[in-house]
Amino acid sequence: MRLLGYFLITGPALLFSCHKSDPAPIDNTGYSTPNQYAGYTLVWSDEFSGNSIDQNNWSFEIGNNNGWGNHELEYYTNSPENAFVSEDNLIIEAKKESIGGSNYSSARMITKGKKSFKYGRIDIRAKLPKGKGIWPALWMLGDNIDAVGWPMCGEIDMMELLGHEPNKVYGTLHWGASPAAHQSYGTSKVLSSGNFADTFHVFTMKWSQSSIELFVDDVSYFLMDTTNGTFPFNQNFFFIFNVAVGGDWPGSPDSSTSFPQRMVVDYVRVFQ
Repeated sequence: MRLLGYFLITGPALLFSCHKSDPAPIDNTGYSTPNQYAGYTLVWSDEFSGNSIDQNNWSFEIGNNNGWGNHELEYYTNSPENAFVSEDNLIIEAKKESIGGSNYSSARMITKGKKSFKYGRIDIRAKLPKGKGIWPALWMLGDNIDAVGWPMCGEIDMMELLGHEPNKVYGTLHWGASPAAHQSYGTSKVLSSGNFADTFHVFTMKWSQSSIELFVDDVSYFLMDTTNGTFPFNQNFFFIFNVAVGGDWPGSPDSSTSFPQRMVVDYVRVFQ
């Protein structure tokens, strides 16, 4: 997400009982991965079963936070209208509505202070939204962000998509000794047919002390050597799942953008 500023903003009460009535049926077709691998142990997962988001795993960030460093247009809520569990999936829904001085609402969920990890294989199965100005992301930040700030904490963008290019996802690493010295490396993966809103795909990271490799549906498209001692990727990181609206990179929605838009996450699994 290229985080230029980071704050945990809490609302008046966190609404974890996130079940929305009469959701649209979810087409579960698409790529999937197993829940076990030779040489790995499943150390944590969220399968998003039941009727509510597990507060032992997730918190919500609330507000607009001056556009979250990217001039984003949404107001993030903890409302069950913006994040809820349905049919064993997490749904984050961006809506067009006036709230908190913004014209759009959405949700931004984090595992900070609850679940964080270093190294292993991470699988996230998701179906993504689309449309001009829609910016979903599945990403991670270093646990030490409150102490050292960004980008010194490191950022791992396992998946970002710009809604006007619904067949293309990006993987990026961010680091640097200061915001002025910010560095990044990233690349992209384009589907041979269809787009990421049509069916589920699995976004995978294989993360070791020496490298980070990213995959879409078990096909590698990103590999970076992280053995250089200046990289911050040898510490614990926590997850962030969100759907932004607008911002410097995707641009603003226009008349072609339909709402609501949903990111649907079937599971996140961490193997070590």
